[in-house]
Amino acid sequence: MTIRPPVEYAVAVEHYLAASGLGTGSRRVYRIALDTWAWALADRPAPTGPERRRARPPVLPLALLDRPDTPARLRAAAAHRTATAGTRTLNREISTLRAAAAWWLTRGWISTDPTTALIPQALPAPGPTDPAPLTPDQLRALFTLRAPLREQALWHLLHESGATVEAALALDVDHLDLPHRRTHPSTAPLRWRTGTARLLPLLIAGRTAGPLFLTDRRAPATTPARDRCPHTARARLSYRRAAELLSTHTRPLTPDATGWTLRQLRPH
Repeated sequence: MTIRPPVEYAVAVEHYLAASGLGTGSRRVYRIALDTWAWALADRPAPTGPERRRARPPVLPLALLDRPDTPARLRAAAAHRTATAGTRTLNREISTLRAAAAWWLTRGWISTDPTTALIPQALPAPGPTDPAPLTPDQLRALFTLRAPLREQALWHLLHESGATVEAALALDVDHLDLPHRRTHPSTAPLRWRTGTARLLPLLIAGRTAGPLFLTDRRAPATTPARDRCPHTARARLSYRRAAELLSTHTRPLTPDATGWTLRQLRPH
């Protein structure tokens, strides 16, 4: 079926995501990245932190991508994102916009590729001060802490599956295939072992949809439906809060009382 060229950038984004074949969690990540570029096209700074997911991007015409000054505006926005988001995040966002622009271009929805000036940056080499993964003794100490179920489930999942923190926090309850200790084929492929398999059914406790890892409080009214639990009205747990919780719980386990980081939970 031929789709009429959309007028709005946001509508073009939804058409691209619908045709991408991505799982629900991946589509959410791609949508956030493409929404970030909408702020750049409107010459407005993108929200940061938890507000980034909740903020509604500006309404823009898709034809804005064909303006001759758009590549320069995107390049300036990329330079700003490097300072605020880091190289890996920026490269992922560039790749996402490039793929979407190429899809729109092949359908004749835009006549030029505005991303040609966006060049992914080289990743910095790991430094000697990068934190090392936790040792078996440290993991045993972590998993015997008197920490809440949510934290223990997330820590076990990160270690046993090797998932990135972003992928784990993007999981929804209906992504899980609990009997087979894996996610369903429609989402990012993850597998876990006994520790996670023991904790996840307790964490879900009858929930059938919504974010897997939830905040302690009800979600603000501005929270998107995809980040709100339909059973409890609580919001999806953020990266910042998950990191704070691990650091707080593990301060007594570190000599300098700084605690461990979520990325240290991934296996060697």
